Amino acid sequence: MKDRRKLHIGMSLAPTWLNGDAWRRADSAAEGLFSGDYYVDIAKRAEAVHLDFVFRPDALFLPVEALETGPGFASLDPTVLLAAIARETSHIGLLSTASTAFLPPYVVARQIQSLHWLSNGRAGWNIVTALAGHENFGLEAMPSSEARYERAAEFTEVVRLLWESFPNRALKIDRASGRYADSALVRPVDHAGRHLNVRGPLNLPAFDKVPIPLVQAGASPAGRDFAASVADAVFASTPDRDAALELRQDLRLRAERHGRAAGDIRLLPGLSLYLADTRAQARDLFAATHARTDRAAVLVAIGEALGIDLLRWPVNRPLTMRDLPASPPERPRSRTHAALLRRLVARDAPTLDDLLRRPEGVGSAHWQIVGTVADAVAEIADWAAAGAIDGFIATPGGSVGSMHLALGALVPRLAEAGLFRERYAGATFAGHLDE
Repeated sequence: MKDRRKLHIGMSLAPTWLNGDAWRRADSAAEGLFSGDYYVDIAKRAEAVHLDFVFRPDALFLPVEALETGPGFASLDPTVLLAAIARETSHIGLLSTASTAFLPPYVVARQIQSLHWLSNGRAGWNIVTALAGHENFGLEAMPSSEARYERAAEFTEVVRLLWESFPNRALKIDRASGRYADSALVRPVDHAGRHLNVRGPLNLPAFDKVPIPLVQAGASPAGRDFAASVADAVFASTPDRDAALELRQDLRLRAERHGRAAGDIRLLPGLSLYLADTRAQARDLFAATHARTDRAAVLVAIGEALGIDLLRWPVNRPLTMRDLPASPPERPRSRTHAALLRRLVARDAPTLDDLLRRPEGVGSAHWQIVGTVADAVAEIADWAAAGAIDGFIATPGGSVGSMHLALGALVPRLAEAGLFRERYAGATFAGHLDE
């Protein structure tokens, strides 16, 4: 890369390698998805190749119908899971997800700071505003994207103030004098804002002088500006190199407008990896994984994002911008995903089959590589050389074997190529990001 020596790499603990029909494979170990041992094994594999962090995405709702064909959004609580992993690891960062839309900031501040203590300075917070789940928290509807990010900015400010409200230096633990702490250094935050009222202080001291990295997931205009103001890294969907280049450059410019250095924010797109020993095997793996994809359901979801009925669209007719409404839907489920779909239509005029082959159509619009480890190394090196990324978050697909190839073969090859560290220089999450 032009301005960073090494890539930063995280590993998703969401079992994307069991998506589609992959969980039905004999070696999937799907029975262990709700046990700590399943994820401890992955975290240890990730630490063995010196990844920056493991990451547990989260959602606070459950689409019950999806359970018929896979685990969907069913999952352990991310912070509780990462606390269990903290005891079994020593260096790798632990990135937990907590929503600013539904949870109280005092609870989030306490949970993440607790994880920071339990892991000796390895906790991070993935800040999400949430796309759904309002009905589980007494809300009649999801707030608009702008409202969610307005609350997120205030929420994040309160969490950071709470982390500072009980500074580590206040601890004295002076047995001779009987003075446990200097209470004068512990101050309430007394926050009264548009969305939140929090007195404080937090009932947990800060962990030493090690900061807690902030990661933001999302790339809508409001999300970009919020991320540029506070985030150390952004986890986003970038289906191709040009999308990543545009997003990274925009984030860096926005960071500078917020008084930060451009390099203070890092773009770490999700990377969906379908890896096998040969390209033909990788293509077969991808095809087998998606063999039972509900074509109609996918077309309905794409159509809702674009504002057009695709169920009646002729199979071989290209879809162009002239076919779409002049204005996109006002309240799409994800503005980022909707914008990427419109970009695809404007650029490529896809047919329905084209849409269903693209990551914008059948995935979460994440960067996707279907091939061998050598293919993945070459493409990652290309994106890095172009200055499109600061690293990536691996979301392997297709099989447990694909996940093992990502950790056991791809990452060491990147290290051999000089694109990734060969060993840890420190033992904190923030320290890894500063290398």
